[in-house]
Parts: sequence; structure tokens; C-alpha cells
Amino acid sequence: MKIKGLSLKLLFILLVSVLISGMVFTGCIAKAARGEAAVPEAEFTTFDESAVAMEEAVGEEVAEEEKVAADTEAQYGEVPVAGDRKVIKTAYIELEIEVGEFESTLFELTNLAEQNGGFVSNSQSYSDSEGNLTSGSVTIRIPSNKYNSALNRVKEMGTVKSASSSGQDVTQEYTDLESRLRNYEAQEEILLDLMKESKKVSDSLEVQRELSVVQEQIELIKGRMQYLDDMVSFSTIDVFFHEPEPIADPGWGFVEALKRGLRGAVNVFNWLVRAIIVTAPLWILIGTILIIVWRVIRARKRRIARKEQK
Repeated sequence: MKIKGLSLKLLFILLVSVLISGMVFTGCIAKAARGEAAVPEAEFTTFDESAVAMEEAVGEEVAEEEKVAADTEAQYGEVPVAGDRKVIKTAYIELEIEVGEFESTLFELTNLAEQNGGFVSNSQSYSDSEGNLTSGSVTIRIPSNKYNSALNRVKEMGTVKSASSSGQDVTQEYTDLESRLRNYEAQEEILLDLMKESKKVSDSLEVQRELSVVQEQIELIKGRMQYLDDMVSFSTIDVFFHEPEPIADPGWGFVEALKRGLRGAVNVFNWLVRAIIVTAPLWILIGTILIIVWRVIRARKRRIARKEQK
């Protein structure tokens, strides 16, 4: 009976130990299962963050490429269309006007420029031998949109002897100037900010030197752009006009004949003087030879005369 009771106790203890071990093992398995389930979640979280970071990096790269493209476009400018082209138009006309119409033509040209919103930039007049104004030149500046009509009006003021016109396309130069101006203005802003942040005198002086160079370039570019704008906005027409040249009349009067005779005599005299001056050495040589021959002959005649007297 004691053995049987002892066996029952051992069996009970064994069962309790098995139950406790099973519970502990089950808890460990559950804990391990929970730990394994947590690991993929962390991995997925890390993967999601990496994907987001990659997308942000790609977005930044695309934005950087777009910025570079925009800077390149700003530097070189867009290709202008036909309506945006900047062309400097100039023309030259030579007119022959009627006798006595010089002053009226000059007034008409000046009036033409003023009526079309332009102006006369240069004017010169020339007189003939009698002091009458018979020829001159005028340079007028006309708004480019009225260039053709003004040119046709000038041609109607007289007989056209010669005419020429030209157009200089400065669109590319103007676009390049705009790009350079934007770049220099950006540099100016950066240098101004650096100058505000400079704490040392040496740094401030260095920034000031760079700023002076940049500002000088800005002024040069603006001046060139203003000049091109003016030349494009106002076309130039150079007009040279003159009265017919008088036909020379030789005349048959006594005074004219006397003048021509005196003129001929003076020409002959001048020719003789030049001939004598050129041949003077030859005449001196001939004269010297003749004097020697004359003395020899004279001395011979004296000797002959002396002999005859003896």
C-alpha cells in the first residue's frame, strides 16, 4: 500500500511537472512567434522609409535637372519668333531736284520726319561758285513702323539717281545681352548679401571690388541694349539731294577769246621756262665748247697775221 501511494505521488508530481513544462514551452513559443511577427513589420517599415527616401531623392534630382534646364534656357534664351525679331533698317537715296528747289526740299524732308514722329539727326548744305545753296544731305530718323511709307515719300521729292537699303538683324545679340544681364544681376544680389554679412574690413573690400566689376558690366550691357532699342525703334534714312549741274558755255565774246589767248601764252611761256631749266646743263656745255673753239681760231689768225707782216 505504501508503495502504491508513493507511486501515485510520483505520478502526480510528474504530471504537474509536465504541465508546468508545457505551459512554459507554450509561452516561449508564443513569445517567439510574436517576436518573429514583429521582425517583418520592422523590415517592412524600413523598406517603406527607404522607398520614400528614394522617391524624395529622385524628386530632388528631377527638380535639379529642371533647374539646370531653366538656367540654360535663361542663359541662351528662347529662339525668337518672326514677330519678335529686332532689325535695324537703314536706307540711302540720292535725289536730283529742280533748279531753285533746294530750300523747299530741305523743309519738306524736315517736315516729313516731324509729322511721322521722327527727327533730323544731321543736316549739311553746300553752295555753288555763286554762293547759292544747291546741294546738301539730311539724315532723318523715322519710327520703324513708318519706314516704308516715309521712304516712298522721299523718292517722290525728285528724280532718284541711286538708292540702297539694308536690314541688320540684332535679335541674337539682344537675347545674349538679356541673358548676361540676368546673370550679372544675380551676382550683384549675392555680392550685396555677402557685403552685409562681412565682418572683416578685408573681406568687405574684396567683395566691394568684385561688386564694382559686376556693376560696371551691368551698366555696359544696359547701355548697349538701350542703343539697340533706339536703332531698332527708329530707322535711318540718309538723303543726298542736289540741283542739276549747269552746262558749261564756252562763249564766243572778245573777253573770252582774250582770256583764252592769254591763258595759252602763259602756258607756252611756262613750257619754255621748264625746257630751259631742264636743258641748262647741256647749254652750258655747248657754250663752253664754242668759247674754246672761238679762242683757238682767234689765236691762229693772230699767228698767221704776224707771219705775213715779217
